[in-house]
Amino acid sequence: MITAIVFVEAAVDRIPEVATAIADIEGVTEVYSVTGRIDLIALVRVRSHDEVADVVADRLNKVDGVRSTETHIAFRAYSRHDLEAAFSLGS
Repeated sequence: MITAIVFVEAAVDRIPEVATAIADIEGVTEVYSVTGRIDLIALVRVRSHDEVADVVADRLNKVDGVRSTETHIAFRAYSRHDLEAAFSLGS
């Protein structure tokens, strides 16, 4: 499974509509409205790099109101939940 984190700059007056449209794209699992330089963060979870390109370049970037994106591919996931689950296997 490949996870891509996509930073989205959106037209300010369309942020809710842009977020909803992005959330409706197959392969997008979550969309967060955030503070700071960017407006939204979308998490994309797919099986291949080609699918990342399909979701981000072919669909997400074409949502009306998306001004720009920056995509980051995750190498590893670290979370307290995962670590606690791993350590509790022997209990």
